[in-house]
Amino acid sequence: MDSLCCFNSVNQVVGGRSSCSSGKGKGHQCAVKYGFSLVKGKANHPMEDYHVAKIVNFGGKELGLFAIYDGHLGDSVPAYLQKHLFSNILKEEDFWTDPNSSIIKAYETTDQAILSNSSDLGRGGSTAVTAILINNQKLWVANVGDSRAVLSRRGEAVQMTTDHEPNTERGSIENKGGFVSNMPGDVARVNGQLAVSRAFGDKNLKSHLRSDPDIQYVDIEADTELLILASDGLWKVMANQEAVDIARKLKDPQKAAKQLAAEALNRHSKDDISCIVVRFKG
Repeated sequence: MDSLCCFNSVNQVVGGRSSCSSGKGKGHQCAVKYGFSLVKGKANHPMEDYHVAKIVNFGGKELGLFAIYDGHLGDSVPAYLQKHLFSNILKEEDFWTDPNSSIIKAYETTDQAILSNSSDLGRGGSTAVTAILINNQKLWVANVGDSRAVLSRRGEAVQMTTDHEPNTERGSIENKGGFVSNMPGDVARVNGQLAVSRAFGDKNLKSHLRSDPDIQYVDIEADTELLILASDGLWKVMANQEAVDIARKLKDPQKAAKQLAAEALNRHSKDDISCIVVRFKG
């Protein structure tokens, strides 16, 4: 299969609405298994989380494509990301030689497209955490916002992403003419509105926000057990090590993802909860 056909197949398999649901899958060439669970939160708005969890053949290699997109002020932007972000990454000519640069360029290109189509997509935005696994050997993780990826190595939790919180990036926000509010009983917010300092979309705040991702790379080795991607609906009520400890007890990654979501609900998380668990070949 040539590269164009492979790319078209990627476009086809990463679509589809994510809602309160769960599922699982596995690789063909490599013994990678994954499962996901998505639960609508108690907030009085429709489900705003979208996800990607697929293993596809592209460029003669097996790629695991995993992502969580946590929307705010509607679901149009995370739906757009689900359809386009991975496709834009794989379109980059230097993807195989410089994945880091390709991811950065694709994040920027995608954000610009969202802003250009704000009349259709609305004024909302989305965080994102994405993971690309190449032949069960090389893992690239990127994020904007507070959705998080956590790796388990010999049972120890290793955070692969950076939570982009307004107080942490106050200098950047203020240098762009914005401000960070810290009202009693509330989290820090950009211009009193958004609880993250980086996001896709959010046209009204974009002049004070960033959309460039933080990126981490790791080789998957024999002691690398699993990867958890989740929206902040999970991380607000659960520490990284707690999540790893729960997931490691269950060999089936779908059951692990469902258990993590259930535990977040038990801890009274009110936000939408989306979780993907990837188990690597040991």
